[in-house]
Amino acid sequence: MRNRPGGIQGVASSPVLVGAVTVLVVIVAVFLAYNANNGLPFVSTYNLRALVPNGDALVKNNEIRIGGTRVGIVRNVQPVQLGDGRVAAELDMRLDQNVEPLPVDSTLMIRPKSPLGLKYVQLSPGDSSQGYAPGDTIPLAAARPEPIDIDEFFNMFDERTRIAIQQSQAGFGNALAGRGPQLNATFATLRRLVEISQPTLADLVAPSTRFGEFWRALSAFNATLAPVAEAQASMFVGLDVTFGAFARVSRPFIQETIVKSPPTEQTAIEAFPNIRPFLDHSAEFWAALEPGTAALARTSPTIAAALRAGIPVLNASPVFNAQLVPTADALLAFQSAPGVFNGLDLLIDFNKALEPGIKFVGPAQTTCNYLTLTFRNVADAVSEGNGLGNWLNFISLVPNSGSENPNNEGSPASAPANGPGRANHLHYNPYPYTASPGQPRICAAGNEKYAPGQTVIGNPSEFWGTTTRNESG
Repeated sequence: MRNRPGGIQGVASSPVLVGAVTVLVVIVAVFLAYNANNGLPFVSTYNLRALVPNGDALVKNNEIRIGGTRVGIVRNVQPVQLGDGRVAAELDMRLDQNVEPLPVDSTLMIRPKSPLGLKYVQLSPGDSSQGYAPGDTIPLAAARPEPIDIDEFFNMFDERTRIAIQQSQAGFGNALAGRGPQLNATFATLRRLVEISQPTLADLVAPSTRFGEFWRALSAFNATLAPVAEAQASMFVGLDVTFGAFARVSRPFIQETIVKSPPTEQTAIEAFPNIRPFLDHSAEFWAALEPGTAALARTSPTIAAALRAGIPVLNASPVFNAQLVPTADALLAFQSAPGVFNGLDLLIDFNKALEPGIKFVGPAQTTCNYLTLTFRNVADAVSEGNGLGNWLNFISLVPNSGSENPNNEGSPASAPANGPGRANHLHYNPYPYTASPGQPRICAAGNEKYAPGQTVIGNPSEFWGTTTRNESG
């Protein structure tokens, strides 16, 4: 059997054709390998966009993973400005077709792939029944905080921190050096403490203690304090200033105060029982003094006036005191004169005879001021007038006469006027109240109320007032 000239054996027998095919295969393989990160050609993809707060160290062709499995690549990273003025990074993601649709409650996080700084995007699909359509943008709210990179972790160990760590380690080393037996004893005691504390801890974590609610309440409490964190910080700054001031006077002042406080408190404990009766009596004293103090407040203007008047008197008292000695000598000489004691006895008897009358008549002046008012009114009556004379040159009386008004003042009467007319009634008070002994404290004269249509003889039942005007009124 003979092979045809144009068969496989003919192609293989041509070195040029075999070399051309080999070069073509190599070129296609290199092209596919070069574009493998960008996705294979003629393969459908699920394209989405995503907003993240920071796209630092995230570059084109970084992987996108779900559960550690590569599901796509990042095609592009570019900055965008949000509506509130903030700047974020927008990721152009090309995902595999089997990821579609990605639930709308999914989250994403930029995580480090190696300590060298290479990163990838981790998607965490949600469980929503709705998904993102191709070309949609995952909002910024779905981005989770980026984990701390190892370089950021090591950046916290700056020179100041390293020096502080060295000092702390030196201090800890000095504190622990040579204290091995004490530490062993502490660990042995802690073991017994843990064994003893197990029942207590079991009760503490029991559902009946509601210990979990304590932490939730503590969390709510901290959430309440969060808005006033700046105020609390200011308070701690103020406390720092205050305690700094205390530190400056701690030695020796505060130290001596602390040292001397126990004996002082012991002395106070012993003295207070003895002081308590004095305080009780003092309380009674001030309670009894309160009415007098109130009265003193009312009479303080009078006392002030008396003090102002008393200063000139006290200034003149030396002259008066100088005259008291000859006056006293004269009184002693007068006392020694014959008949003085007889006269004094007669004067005492005279005063005793006047005492009842003075007690009865005295209130008419001391309480009602009648004598002063009488002289003042008489003086006013005979001093005031006009060009024709004083006001008391004439008195007009109009008697209420007539047969229909018996016992009126126009003619002799056999009885007090008692009607029948409304104006034909006698009002007469021969002995008005003067606040004398046995009488009510009323100044009746000048205060009687006129009772129309009634005959009133003596003190009426109603008065305009109970006092008269004083001498200055």
